[in-house]
Amino acid sequence: MPITKGDTIRVHYTGTLEDGTVFDSSRERDSLEFTLGKGMLISGFETAVEGHEVGDTVTVTIPPSEAYGDMDPELIFTVPRAQVPDHIPLEVGTPLQLSNEQGQMDVTISEVGTDEITLDANHPLAGKTLTFEIEILSVKK
Repeated sequence: MPITKGDTIRVHYTGTLEDGTVFDSSRERDSLEFTLGKGMLISGFETAVEGHEVGDTVTVTIPPSEAYGDMDPELIFTVPRAQVPDHIPLEVGTPLQLSNEQGQMDVTISEVGTDEITLDANHPLAGKTLTFEIEILSVKK
């Protein structure tokens, strides 16, 4: 029976970037289980499996609008290097969590300058086109 909204699905998947780099895969760990239509995954992934059946393998290319969105330049900002505690490694790619009275924000160091560092609060996959190979393992109606 074709997969429809409300079904609980178990899949194995491999996600790649446009250059072929694998950014995530369930192949070396437990499969992924989710309920279709609950918004648990990016919309492009959910759309890709709808209508398919157990045993199908689906390959789908998902644009940023159906994945993690476009890069938002307003989520990229600089802070004085002197405000960064000494124990934090000032290296591009270092993830950090900032806290203030409004809550917490996950950021990544994207540039390190002499006087300031640039932080990026966009999702690491924002602005990227993603390709997934999805193997449908089971479906519970």
